[in-house]
Amino acid sequence: MTESESGGDSMMAAVLDVLPHGRPGDDRPQHQKEPLAYALDVEEFYIYELQLDDKDVDIAFGDRVDLTEFGRVTEVEFEDIPSGARSELDYAVEEIVEANEQRFVDFYNDAQPITLRLHQLNLLPGIGKKLRNTLLDERKRKPFESFEDLEERVSGLHSPKETLVERILEELQDDDLKYRLFVRREEQSS
Repeated sequence: MTESESGGDSMMAAVLDVLPHGRPGDDRPQHQKEPLAYALDVEEFYIYELQLDDKDVDIAFGDRVDLTEFGRVTEVEFEDIPSGARSELDYAVEEIVEANEQRFVDFYNDAQPITLRLHQLNLLPGIGKKLRNTLLDERKRKPFESFEDLEERVSGLHSPKETLVERILEELQDDDLKYRLFVRREEQSS
């Protein structure tokens, strides 16, 4: 867990869960528990625990918040978030991908080889060598403009948005993945 400093540019996140009475497993008396929220960063897909105060009582799951406006913001692992936040994670990721369609369509347009035998596109669920080659051929002709354009031009790629959502969720939940496309980790930062 790392703690981030407040200040600088805004960091938008989608609220996954709000715990006005603190963590369920916290045995301290109610007046000693701090209200918390869990949020997913919309750029790097970090999961954060936010310490709430009186001015934050209006936030609810699904809201977009600026992480720099909270006193304590701590990065947490998937295993450390409560079940309510886990159940909202799928919806939050899907909403982020939908709201930033061009960013994620550009992934299909810009994906590159990782090694001589492995391409970034091959890391997406359901994309093997044949489908990857079809995607590469189609994007050479003309860059993809939307998820709908991808589906129309690449037979066999039935749900490009859901494919990305599935990969992002896999990266959030599995700490042992060798390659990451969307969810950044401390050790990846250079």
